[in-house]
Amino acid sequence: MGDTLEFNEIYQEVKGSWNDGRLRFSKQNVVYKSSKTGKVDNIPAGELNLAQWRRVCLGHGIKLGTSTGHIYKYDGFRDTDFEKISEFFKANYKVELTEKDMCVKGWNWGTAKFSGPLLSFDINDSTAFEVPLSNVSQCATGKNEVTLEFHQNDDAEVSLMEVRFYVPPSQADERQDPVEAFAQNVLSKADVIQATGDAVCIFKELQCLTPRGRYDIRIYPTFLHLHGKTFDYKIPYTTVLRLFLLPHKDQRQMFFVISLDPPIKQGQTRYHFLILLFSKEEDINLTLNMSEEDVERRFEGKLSKNMSGSLYEMVSRVMKALVNRKITVPGNFQGHSGAQCITCSFKASSGLLYPLERGFIYVHKPPVHLRFEEISCVNFARGTTTTRSFDFEIETKQGNQYTFSSIEREEYGKLFDFVNAKKLNIKNRGFKEGMKGKIDEYSDSDDDQHDAYLERMKAEGKIREEGNDSDESDGGSDESFNPGEEDDDIAEEYDSNASASDSSEEGDESEDESAKKKKVKKVKVVKERKVRKPRKEKKKQKDSGGPKRPLSAYMLWLNSNRERIKSENPNVSMTDISRRAGEMWRQLSKEEKEEWETKAREAKRQYDKAKKDYTESGGGSASSSKKESKKSGAKKDERKRKSAGGDKDRERAGGNDSFKSREFIETSEESSSESDRKSKSKRKKESDEEEEEAVSTPASSEEESD
Repeated sequence: MGDTLEFNEIYQEVKGSWNDGRLRFSKQNVVYKSSKTGKVDNIPAGELNLAQWRRVCLGHGIKLGTSTGHIYKYDGFRDTDFEKISEFFKANYKVELTEKDMCVKGWNWGTAKFSGPLLSFDINDSTAFEVPLSNVSQCATGKNEVTLEFHQNDDAEVSLMEVRFYVPPSQADERQDPVEAFAQNVLSKADVIQATGDAVCIFKELQCLTPRGRYDIRIYPTFLHLHGKTFDYKIPYTTVLRLFLLPHKDQRQMFFVISLDPPIKQGQTRYHFLILLFSKEEDINLTLNMSEEDVERRFEGKLSKNMSGSLYEMVSRVMKALVNRKITVPGNFQGHSGAQCITCSFKASSGLLYPLERGFIYVHKPPVHLRFEEISCVNFARGTTTTRSFDFEIETKQGNQYTFSSIEREEYGKLFDFVNAKKLNIKNRGFKEGMKGKIDEYSDSDDDQHDAYLERMKAEGKIREEGNDSDESDGGSDESFNPGEEDDDIAEEYDSNASASDSSEEGDESEDESAKKKKVKKVKVVKERKVRKPRKEKKKQKDSGGPKRPLSAYMLWLNSNRERIKSENPNVSMTDISRRAGEMWRQLSKEEKEEWETKAREAKRQYDKAKKDYTESGGGSASSSKKESKKSGAKKDERKRKSAGGDKDRERAGGNDSFKSREFIETSEESSSESDRKSKSKRKKESDEEEEEAVSTPASSEEESD
């Protein structure tokens, strides 16, 4: 047997809800870590004095007791785990794992026993149920009756509100009321907050960001009391998970963050974090309301009766001593500006993201704490509004996604190096929806010099600059083009040229103006004609006479197993069948896939051989020559239609020659001479092409006849 035993998906009941986690038995201790909160239960092996194996709702469970009076219960074991756990306990803990049966008779009359922090209800020496007294929020007494009220858990689907016990009068001891004795036993272990006695110390008018306002914080031995103008909160130290001390980016303020589970409540609002904001320049002289002997005996040198220093240091020091938890501070990360945080936005609110040694924390609205062990992957994504920033996305193993946006581009290198050093899974899904560009996915890489994101942004910048240059060159005439001013400019131009004309007839003015406008439009089209980029060559059409391409290994496997998958999944759409087939293919082992990959390679070799033989035998050439001849014939017909249309236009244009002025006649003659030259060169080119086609036509016909 090994030195340790480890079990996954072991559950612990916390105020009515089941939290899963991992349990490990080692020679030195028993360690349980919750997957939800990350809280660790560490039980030294020397303190174990009780171990029971019981049948519970989630299979089988273990109840462990310690010499200090603490009870721990873990469920989710299988029946086959009993033997190896029992042997491990005997060999390493010198404790026997005993089987304990629960009473399932359903009786409501029995004996109430108080054993440490548990109240057990026994029927004939068999436990029917147990109540953790730490879950009790209030205990009320009546005539022969005790009522227990419980803390509510928001994560529990069904919550137990109260339990009532009927306590019959006792004839043995008349001096003590059995109801009062029962209630005192409950209150001695219950988590009931009673502000009895004086506070250890008081901090006045502290600025609190969550919940918002200024509060007086009164430190009691077992709980923290926030007293504000409107609301009061009492926070037991047992609900404090972690403490954080974080420097603000301006280097003049400090955040002190207290993580709570369960959270404090105000109506329907839940506050999982208590965030205090301090100024570094604010100092305080603090005196504890305890004697020096009590301070030394209780805090063992962590605190002294009289202390002085910065306000945030005093608050964090007192909280650390009372809660008995470490204070988490930022590690070695430094951003582009030298700060230990990154400015970003989360849910439309600006805040600060702190990369820690074991997670990320965002302050302050809403506060978010993500541990590395619950992160599935991270992603660097393009911002949706500008290229000067990027988004940092975090996906958890539970499927939740957190997007921290509007991070400055200069922070990318530092953040990428940090994530890479922590060996987090990096999954780049490219741009957001609506952004054009090639999607580059990259995984975790040890080469920090390779910056895929910046390389992609540089390439996009070059493309964008080229696009802007072309737009400016093409759009120069567009910027100066104004429909309201164009007619005035053109009129002035033709008025200056009109002095050379000898014609003074007023009847021709309207016709001259219409002719001028037509002339202007032609010139405008020539000026604004854009240089079109050459079209891409059309995709080569598939040769229907050639051999068919071979199937992949997956398609061969799918064709062989499609009917079986359909029979196993009746009344399922083809899309779901394809999805199911893909999942089955991914679950196959390498040995099982090797058979189909071998068949795919053999089919590929046969295809290559058939393709080679087909090409050598002249396959595909005849069909291509036919297509070329068809294309040339189509082009010839199109040219004939265009030339016929041009002749008709010229005939229509020739009807108004007798009413044109001399200057317009000169310009029209010049343009007509140019058009004649163009038409002559065009007809000559067409005749040359027809001669070439006539020469090449017999050869193609002979090939077809052969």
